[in-house]
Amino acid sequence: MSPRLKNITIRNLISALERDGFTLKRSSGSHRTYQHPVSGIRVTLPYHHAGETAMPGLINEVLKSTKWTEDDLIRLKLMRK
Repeated sequence: MSPRLKNITIRNLISALERDGFTLKRSSGSHRTYQHPVSGIRVTLPYHHAGETAMPGLINEVLKSTKWTEDDLIRLKLMRK
């Protein structure tokens, strides 16, 4: 994880997923599952409070499953140049 990716909120992660084409597929309890319509990639996020800061492990899992590059993170406004 890049040091510039600290303090990302769940709200910011959801916004980035939606900007990249992911849609909410289902919500169960305190978790939301998003799926990309073309690639079929699914990402499940805990959703207790939208302003809650995402833990580094969660950010790493999202990056690994979505295969976002640094350019993607800049495009999705999760990171600045």
